[in-house]
Amino acid sequence: MLGSSRLSLAALQASLDDRRSEPGFAAMSGELLAVARILGEQKSLRNALADAGQPVQVRTGIATSLFGSQLSPLAMAVLSDVAAARWSNDADLVEALEQIGAQVAFISADTDGTLDRIENELFTFGRAVEQSPELQLALTDPAVASDRKGELIRNLVGPTGTPTTTALLTHMAANLRNRRPAAAIGSLSTLASAQRNQTVAEVRSAITLNDDQNTRLAAALTSMMGRQVRLNVVVDPDVLGGIVVRIGDDVIDGSIASRLDQARRAILA
Repeated sequence: MLGSSRLSLAALQASLDDRRSEPGFAAMSGELLAVARILGEQKSLRNALADAGQPVQVRTGIATSLFGSQLSPLAMAVLSDVAAARWSNDADLVEALEQIGAQVAFISADTDGTLDRIENELFTFGRAVEQSPELQLALTDPAVASDRKGELIRNLVGPTGTPTTTALLTHMAANLRNRRPAAAIGSLSTLASAQRNQTVAEVRSAITLNDDQNTRLAAALTSMMGRQVRLNVVVDPDVLGGIVVRIGDDVIDGSIASRLDQARRAILA
């Protein structure tokens, strides 16, 4: 998401904290995700809401006529703000609705003390998806209906996961829109950490790090990034030795495997 879309999303996200005490705030997550699903399936509708060539009153009027009778007043107000904003394309509008819906869920979880558990559940399920080609295929197979994919998530996550984790992953599974499942889950994890002004660092190590190593690594990365860093540590035998740290699109590779690969390329050059 770039340009006007990025600016619009940032402004909408910043306004959510001012609404967190309003009645029906927590329930708004599900409402906005439901709208995102409908718009994701209906290109003509999302085009109408994202058309910057139309006056704001026209776009918000369309949103009200389509969803006014189905949404709570608070959710309708947020949807009207989304329709009034400028978007580079219709896909960005849908993505913004999803991110706002997820952020509402994370703000509510932060308030009721379940955000840590939700972050852990998202990370655990993301790892399960990465390690299971069968699960990846089930989630990305176009022959499998979206509702079936959502049902799969409810069966896998629902018995032990929080309702929030289950709802977010169910929506993700039914609305991938050509995204890789692991990438979509990673985006949710990033949003959850951002709620507490944290950054998530995925650390891959050949061995399990002890508490002291985790603490020192988190402190070093926090100092480097200028904000609190939360570690998700993965034991990966392919690393051989050292660690590989991924923060967003940035990779810090201090593994033996990487150095051996560099040496091999130098020899063959």
